[in-house]
Amino acid sequence: MTSITVYDGTSTIGGSKIYLEEKGEGLFLDFGMNFKKYSDFFQEFISPRKPRGIHDLIQLNLIPKINVYRNDLVPIDVDFSSYPSLNVNAVLISHAHMDHCGNIGLLKPDYPIIASPSTLMLLKAMLDCSSAMLGSDVAYYSLKVPNEDKRLLKPIKFKDYGRDFICTESYSESFKEFLHLSTKSKTKLNEGNLTVLSDFSSNFEIKAFEVDHSIYGATAYIISGDNTIAYTGDFRLHGKKRKSSEEFIQKAKGASILIIEGTRAAREDVYESEPAVYEKCLGTAEEAKGLIIADFTARNFERLEMFDSIAKKIDRTLVITPKDAYLLKALEKADEIDRIKNIRIYDGLKSTTKGWEKYLINEEREINYVDPAEISKDPEKFMICFSLFDIKNLLDIKPNKGSYIYSSSEAFTEESEFDFVRLNNWLKFFGFDIYGFEIIEEEGKEKPKFIKGFHASGHASRKDLLRAIDTINPDVVIPVHTDNPEWFKDNLDKVILMKDGENYKI
Repeated sequence: MTSITVYDGTSTIGGSKIYLEEKGEGLFLDFGMNFKKYSDFFQEFISPRKPRGIHDLIQLNLIPKINVYRNDLVPIDVDFSSYPSLNVNAVLISHAHMDHCGNIGLLKPDYPIIASPSTLMLLKAMLDCSSAMLGSDVAYYSLKVPNEDKRLLKPIKFKDYGRDFICTESYSESFKEFLHLSTKSKTKLNEGNLTVLSDFSSNFEIKAFEVDHSIYGATAYIISGDNTIAYTGDFRLHGKKRKSSEEFIQKAKGASILIIEGTRAAREDVYESEPAVYEKCLGTAEEAKGLIIADFTARNFERLEMFDSIAKKIDRTLVITPKDAYLLKALEKADEIDRIKNIRIYDGLKSTTKGWEKYLINEEREINYVDPAEISKDPEKFMICFSLFDIKNLLDIKPNKGSYIYSSSEAFTEESEFDFVRLNNWLKFFGFDIYGFEIIEEEGKEKPKFIKGFHASGHASRKDLLRAIDTINPDVVIPVHTDNPEWFKDNLDKVILMKDGENYKI
């Protein structure tokens, strides 16, 4: 008998936490942060209190009430005695987006984590160069101990702990070295075990398949036991690696249970493809005057490569941020592809250099930095990859005109709409022409209106969802990662709609 519990993500996009169990052994498929639920209570300047461990998340029902969390994150006033324990043999990560892996850092460290080489490298690099949100410290973590007031927790300084990782493919020595590298001054990283999936012993047979998504390393899984379960993670059929998605769909034929994402189930189908985005952005860039800024979703390196191709075609040099350069060097440890050859790295004006930046400078000698003054002298030679969070660097470049190409997703919340109004203010201040969105007034408020053609979604369309389901032809379809699960019920006759925390037995 197979037991499936979807703890989160049944009616929201993100927050996927799916638990499978057979014969006393269990697997988690992702354990992501539910940004929709978090946003009901938190925002940029209001966040869960780290010294209280998991207290705030449990109190606000932002994580399920189950006994799977690190003991060192449980303060004395949180009682787990009534919470069910689970027999977790491993956690399978589909990809390195926080809505799929952003709560894994809360889980007990003796649960090994299964992921693709690219996903593991991105998770390590992201943690190195960012301030970790509670639960996003997946690649390594700092052990917490009670303070004098035992309701409060504090980290043990200068010591981090790596987790046990199971790589879906073989890995190189440089991959292992980077995974176990500490970029923090004086901090020792206690290495976790690193093995490959073929050596993993379980009642389940787990097969991993690369799929097309807006981040490299995205993985779908086929898990075989008493029943065969296919899990898509996030996928699409219109990007660079669409053939990989097609291969997974073919391999998943005959699976008895299909757990499938439905991000675009609530949206009308529109034709999208990465080649079409390339043509649209290329045509815009060819006509652009002054400095060009390309803005795309964080860690969408397929889109970065697209803009690099465009820059070369129009005889410009692409410039990326040091953080993007560090992530790309991490990816190189996984797939041995040098993605920053002939790309310049923006050398922003700052007073301190962090550990990961020192690694980039000292260990990767081919890094080619560019000072803002050099860009200012001849801005028409450059195309810079900046987002809203980098836009303040224009104060040092001092352009008097330029072209900004927005190649990312639309704003889906009122709070993110405000970001576009601010971005528009920056760009207008420096005389930029804006492509991909415009600010309009609606009901007395300024808000963005997005121009089609500059972006392709990281998710499968309705048409492609139906095609995938029809090809796989499972006995049961369980939709997750969707705010419109009813669409599946309306269009298919073998759908189980589950609620968060609900259990289904086969």
